[in-house]
Amino acid sequence: MKIGLVLHELHRSENDLALELLQVSERNKVDHEIYHLGRDLARWSQDHVREIAEIGKNYGQKLDPEPRQEFNLAEKVREAGSDILGRRSAPALLMLRDLREIYMKASGVSADWEMLAQAAQGIKHTDLLDVTKRCHPQTLRQMRWANAMLKVNSTQALTS
Repeated sequence: MKIGLVLHELHRSENDLALELLQVSERNKVDHEIYHLGRDLARWSQDHVREIAEIGKNYGQKLDPEPRQEFNLAEKVREAGSDILGRRSAPALLMLRDLREIYMKASGVSADWEMLAQAAQGIKHTDLLDVTKRCHPQTLRQMRWANAMLKVNSTQALTS
């Protein structure tokens, strides 16, 4: 069975998504919706990391239950720049890039959840299926949020 491999990849991808959401929220502190909602959505992925680590034990995976949360020096400098620059055109384009990255990462995570759910149904592992039913809808919500924020911010950022 290769379910352990999917769990390992999903664990890594959820960690990456959580970290990306946190970094984007920090870089865009001037936009309160992105800052606050981005942090809330990151917590969902952090919770998913914990759930994946727990269920992974059943499939021979030793995954760290604690999500990554580290910012390096370059990130801290960019965060400070966000406060200074505010909503100028270059930061607006960077925000679009950030939102696109979140959308793409969440799409990949969603595909992993879908594969895992299909496998869990096929082998009739209800514990694994229950985890996918709890987590996948939140990933879909993360994707929809990033897409909506792209729509809201694209016109002004690209035409000004």
